[in-house]
Amino acid sequence: MSGEHQQGPFTAMYFIKSALSGGICCSITHGSLTPVDVVKTRIQLEPQVYNKGMISGFRQIIANEGAGALLTGFGPTALGYFVQGWFKFGGVEFFKVQANEILGAETAYNNRVAVYLGASAGAEFIADIFLTPLEATRIRLVSDPKFASGLADAFPKILKQDGLIRGFYAGFGPILFKQIPYTMAKFSVQGSTAEQIYAAIGKKPTQLTDSQNIAVSLGSGVVAGVAAAIVSHPADTLLSMVNKEGAGGNGSVTSRLINLARATGFKRLFLNGLGPRCVMVGTLTAGQFAVFDAVMPLIGAEKFHFVDPKSGAH
Repeated sequence: MSGEHQQGPFTAMYFIKSALSGGICCSITHGSLTPVDVVKTRIQLEPQVYNKGMISGFRQIIANEGAGALLTGFGPTALGYFVQGWFKFGGVEFFKVQANEILGAETAYNNRVAVYLGASAGAEFIADIFLTPLEATRIRLVSDPKFASGLADAFPKILKQDGLIRGFYAGFGPILFKQIPYTMAKFSVQGSTAEQIYAAIGKKPTQLTDSQNIAVSLGSGVVAGVAAAIVSHPADTLLSMVNKEGAGGNGSVTSRLINLARATGFKRLFLNGLGPRCVMVGTLTAGQFAVFDAVMPLIGAEKFHFVDPKSGAH
């Protein structure tokens, strides 16, 4: 046993490094996919205009507004998802390690899918408190490019015009409805898929190089991203709609969401923009796990893995 690799120690610095890695990976991936997100949001908000698919959507926006329009909302996207990634990835690592210590290694390993689900749900809830105002700002900028020149200009305008709750937290319910199932699927499917890949090649993460582990993260991330996109798509559509000025009437957030869901219809709610979103989410999820696993060793941290004590290997 003395020659086996031991994990940890999982100190406060480990969780800070995990959070930093999460912030970096989410900011980079979401920021780089801003043009895709602009087109996806336009398809969801104006299907009567953008109704010929993703490539045509790119062409329409460039022709009508110029290529710069594809970067609309880049500021709130990059900042918002850095903050979200900080709490999400850092939170998941924190809750996983705590579960492993409280339950014991064997019980945590045997119930690791449940731990993934619980850890990701808790971490995402905390992250969304900080993400929601920035996501509302992004959607406002994308849906109405003339509203403001950027994040610094849009934020006070929304606050003055709509107030804190209606302006920034009208979409909090849909964000939770979208992000929590999305993140639960994302981490549990990625963890399970990565395990299957390691089992198929007969190796453990500690027996592979950093680049080989990143390759596993990319492959498992694509599978997880597509699954997460499908699970969370209806709420993503509603979120894009409810943040558009005047959408759903003037009642409470709940009544506006109900009105929007009724007006949209089941088929459009589940299928409109699903293809582009699967491409976007599959790509960014794979990228997130790859960047996270690349940054962690660079800043001197080793990612926690559930291990079976009965196998005698860590």
